[in-house]
Amino acid sequence: MMRAGKLTGMLMVLMFCVALLCSVAVASAAEISLSYANFPPAKTFPCIQMERWKQEVEKRTGGKVQVQTYPGSTLLGAKNTLRGVMQGQADIGCISLAYHPGVFPLCSVFELPLGFTTSTSASLALWDLFSKYQPKEFKKFKVLTMFTSAPSNIMTEVPVRTLTDLKGLEIRASGILSKILESLGATPVSMPMSATPEALQKGVVKGLFSSFEVLKDLNFAEICRYETETNTAVYPFAIIMNKNSWNGLPDDVKKVLNDLGREQAEWTGNYMDQHVKDSLAWAKDKYSIEMIKMSDADMKEIKDKTQPLIEDWKKKAADKGIDGAAVLSDIKASLVKYEK
Repeated sequence: MMRAGKLTGMLMVLMFCVALLCSVAVASAAEISLSYANFPPAKTFPCIQMERWKQEVEKRTGGKVQVQTYPGSTLLGAKNTLRGVMQGQADIGCISLAYHPGVFPLCSVFELPLGFTTSTSASLALWDLFSKYQPKEFKKFKVLTMFTSAPSNIMTEVPVRTLTDLKGLEIRASGILSKILESLGATPVSMPMSATPEALQKGVVKGLFSSFEVLKDLNFAEICRYETETNTAVYPFAIIMNKNSWNGLPDDVKKVLNDLGREQAEWTGNYMDQHVKDSLAWAKDKYSIEMIKMSDADMKEIKDKTQPLIEDWKKKAADKGIDGAAVLSDIKASLVKYEK
C-alpha cells in the first residue's frame, strides 16, 4: 500500500511538471504580446466582446499573438483611453465616442435618434459607414472594429409614463444623448457609466438613459424599478490600436485582425441584443420592474423634438467638410437592409 501511495504521488508530481512545461512552451510560443485596455467592468458587453476578440486572435494566429486584457479601467479609464492608446500606454483600447464630444464629427452621427431597434443592425451600419468613408477623425489610429450599444431607454426611480413626467428629472447620459434628454424637457447629467451607481445612491441623478442590459450588469434594477421604452439612440464604440503597434505587426497577423473587423461588430451586436432580453427577464424576476410604453402621441412628439438635433449635426458636419445628407442617406439604406 505504501509503495502504491508513493507511486501515485510521484505520478501526480510528474503530471504537474509536464503541465507546467506545456504552459511554459505555449507562453514562449507567443511572439507578439498586445495590451488591450477597457474601461467598464469585466462583465459588461464591451469587455465580453474584448475577451471574445482576444480568444479569436490567439486561436487564429496559432498562439503567435498573445493579448493581455485590462477591464474595469485597470490600465486606462473611460476618458483617457484615447490619449493613452495614442501615446502607447496600451496597444489597443475601447472608447465610447460619446465621451469625446466634437472629436468624431462623422461617426458621432450614430448618437442621434436614427431609428435603429437593435444593436446588431446599428453595429453593422456603423461599421459599413466607417469602412466606406474611412473618416480622417481616426487617422492617428488603426480601427479594429466598431459596434454600438442597444437602443437607449429611460430607467428611473419614479415612473415616467408621459413626457410630462420627464420634465426636470435628473437623468444620466453622455454626448448627444444628453441633448436628446434636454430637448425632451429632462435635466441631463453627463458622467461616465462607472460613476452612475454612486450618483444614483446619492440622489445626484434619478435615473439613466442607456440600454437595458445595465439593469443586470450594474444592478441598476435595484434602484431603477421603472423602465420606459423609447428606443431613441445608441452609444457607438470604437476599438482603436496604436499606429506604431499596428505597423509593427507582420502581414499575416494584420490579415487576421482585419478579417475580424466586421465579424466582431456583428458578433457583439448579436450578443448585446440577446443579453438585453436576458437582463430584462432577470430584472423582472428579481426586482419586479415595470415596463412602460409611452403613447403614440408622445412617441411622435419625441421624434419631432429631436429632429432639430439631426439638422444641427448636419450643419456641424458641413463645417468639417462632411456631406451630412449623404451620410444620413447611407445610414437609412443600412437601416432598411439590416432591420428587415
